[in-house]
Amino acid sequence: MAMSTITHDRTILDTLNGMDAEELLQWAGEHHGAQAGIVTSFQNTGCVMIDMASRATPGLRVLTVDTWRLHEETYSFIEEIEERYQISVERYEPYPKSVHRMIQQHGEFLFFDSKAKQEYCCHIRKVEPNRRALATLDVWITGLRKDQSDTRQETPKVSLTQQDGRSLLKLCPLAEWSEEDVWAYIHEHNVPYNRLYDKGYTSIGCIICTTPTKPGEDKRAGRWRWFNSLEQSNKECGIHNGGSGI
Repeated sequence: MAMSTITHDRTILDTLNGMDAEELLQWAGEHHGAQAGIVTSFQNTGCVMIDMASRATPGLRVLTVDTWRLHEETYSFIEEIEERYQISVERYEPYPKSVHRMIQQHGEFLFFDSKAKQEYCCHIRKVEPNRRALATLDVWITGLRKDQSDTRQETPKVSLTQQDGRSLLKLCPLAEWSEEDVWAYIHEHNVPYNRLYDKGYTSIGCIICTTPTKPGEDKRAGRWRWFNSLEQSNKECGIHNGGSGI
């Protein structure tokens, strides 16, 4: 099924939105092959999708962005996933010159200074490499869920999105899953998960910029915690909302 067909036929989107998670992953692999891929930061939803794909559509690509500031637990976990599922994770990194220039101009910890600088850092380290990853895909599979934050409550399971002037089919197979659903799957299928969750993390990104959360806090409260006091603080980084940061 060609992307041009998907773009012009809403009934196909409606059909896809009616599929469950495993069916969506299987459809992506069968119809788009190497042009479909799971883009993940190796949080629990990504782990569930990788496990599902290993059975539903073996060989589905797995891509990640290495910002060069991930937790050591995350780096170790990526290797664990590669060994467990016998896959090679495709890693996209920031341009060294861009990172060097940013640090020279604003310092290594510029994200503490202002929301704008935090978004700039995220753009250099995360958004731009993610764009290069998406340039290799027609179908972008991501782990967004409606229950992750207020800004994600309207997340569709399947949608069309524009990236650098072209349409991508964006699949969120677990959009309607709850946190309890995700962990139930992990325990039932013995899926490996990032051990940062055992340390109180409910959202995992870069070191320093992601911290553990307290009981009752929003799942993304640990993201850029120093901005929590801002009214309507946007805890999105730019990849999923078209902003300049991540």
